[in-house]
Amino acid sequence: MRLFINFCTVFLLLTSTLTSAQQDTLKLQREARSLLREGNELYNKEKFNEASIAYRKALGKNSKYDKASYNYGNSLYQGKNFKEAVSQYELTTKTSKSKAEKAEAFHNIGNAMMEQKQFEQAVEAYKNALRNNPNDDETRYNLAAAQKQVKKQQQQNKNDKNKNKKDKKDNKDQKKDNKDQKDQNKKDQDKKDDNKDQKDNKDQKDPKKDKQDKNKQKPKPRPGKMTPEQMKQLLESLNNEEKKTQKKMNVKKSKGRKIKQEKDW
Repeated sequence: MRLFINFCTVFLLLTSTLTSAQQDTLKLQREARSLLREGNELYNKEKFNEASIAYRKALGKNSKYDKASYNYGNSLYQGKNFKEAVSQYELTTKTSKSKAEKAEAFHNIGNAMMEQKQFEQAVEAYKNALRNNPNDDETRYNLAAAQKQVKKQQQQNKNDKNKNKKDKKDNKDQKKDNKDQKDQNKKDQDKKDDNKDQKDNKDQKDPKKDKQDKNKQKPKPRPGKMTPEQMKQLLESLNNEEKKTQKKMNVKKSKGRKIKQEKDW
């Protein structure tokens, strides 16, 4: 009888504890729904930052609240916080049991990836959205746009790669040309130096050239300059002429000289 009474006491205590926990859970859920409604009102007024705060508080009350998580992602997206928005949408895709909600979350992940120009990730997100909702024409259209951007990006990357390859080849060719030109200039200079050295050596060792140079330096006889023999003859001739002139002068002096008279005392 005593054992039965103890069992009933434990049962009552457990029941009381569970009831209290359920009440707390229900209370948190009610508070989360209230915060969700508050966030929605702010979102509709385009007060996205304030709405984000309300949704975040709702998730604090109930971390698995799919609608709060999804709406929180939307408010972040509208605030252009695309990276953070993706994290919330991914949470919705994992916790939501509704394919429609999962499709919406994947669709918005694709949109956020497009905004970040991550086109390949956007393609994958849109494909996941269509897997959950194959009849969504808007998602199909966005998928085609993302695939087009992927091809464009791949082509651009290919062009950039080819351009880099070409630039690298041009730089290599330019360096080779510069090296060849430098080598050629060095060869030309060496050749000039060799020719100069050879010329200097030839000038030093060529006696004929030395003789020619000396002859070039020796003054040439002036035109009309007499030889020693001619000068001797000229002097002799001048002497003879001078003697004849002196003789004539003596005769003239003799004729004109007064005769001295001696006085007869």
